[in-house]
Amino acid sequence: MTLARFTLTLLLAALPAFSLASTAGLQEASQAFRQGNNTAALNHINGYLAANPKDAQGRFLKGLILTEMNRLAEAVRMFTELTEDYPELPEPYNNLAVLYAAQADYERAKQSLEMAIRTHPSYATAHENLGDIYAKMASQAYDKALQLDRSNTSAQTKLALIRDLFSPAARNDPVAAAPATTSLPAATPPAPAAQAKADDTRPRAPASGDARQEIERIVRAWAEAWSARDVDAYLGFYGTGFKTPNDDRAAWETQRRERLTRPNFIRVTLDELRVNVSDADNARVSFRQRYESNLLRNTSRKTLTLAREDGAWKIVEER
Repeated sequence: MTLARFTLTLLLAALPAFSLASTAGLQEASQAFRQGNNTAALNHINGYLAANPKDAQGRFLKGLILTEMNRLAEAVRMFTELTEDYPELPEPYNNLAVLYAAQADYERAKQSLEMAIRTHPSYATAHENLGDIYAKMASQAYDKALQLDRSNTSAQTKLALIRDLFSPAARNDPVAAAPATTSLPAATPPAPAAQAKADDTRPRAPASGDARQEIERIVRAWAEAWSARDVDAYLGFYGTGFKTPNDDRAAWETQRRERLTRPNFIRVTLDELRVNVSDADNARVSFRQRYESNLLRNTSRKTLTLAREDGAWKIVEER
């Protein structure tokens, strides 16, 4: 598997007005990087980091530049240091996984992606990359099985399926060409099982317009509370049955409180919002979410499952 198979996300966001010079330095580095002038980009970012050595965005961008210049050991060190200084950010873990995968170190790549998902369970890029890592690890296991027994037709079939999955003709993901990512080949379409999960978001039964409107209002109010960094209001949208990582509600709330209060500002906008009501007490909402803060900019697909608790709609699952 090559480095290009995976998605590198770009951590560039609107900056607080520390100084015009420092902001300009980061913008110049970003522009040069997007234009493919990596030497100039590296010079600009080094100048910026000389004045702002702890800046997460500048360090992340330098990691991307080093990756493009094939200075992978330095890029690994840059992203590793970011995970140590900013353990709540999922993107450095994801990009470490990209670099480990380029070295065929799939176990370390898997561990990095699991950390990315632990810090941000709805981070779609990490989930997709983890699926690819599992597929590559399975491919290695099937290869080994065939080395031990060439007549193993089951392993031959499974290995062929995985090779088809990673063939260039199978790749078709417009996100790979978006300006907020590096120029990498597109990703593979979902496997049948993943497609079945995606299809599960289709409406199962007609729902009244009033119910849809009420649920859409609640979801947008949830995004507004998040944008306002109103932690208590934000947490109030989650039901008692909400599925938290490791079933630890207290730890999850502590983490969310930190993620809402640490940035200087947050803006969350929702587009392409779609409400599916399966019955009077259960609904699912899918949308494209754009998150912006002084630390991070991220666009992803998200699905919320809501259920009625004491007569009110509450979020019980987020992915």
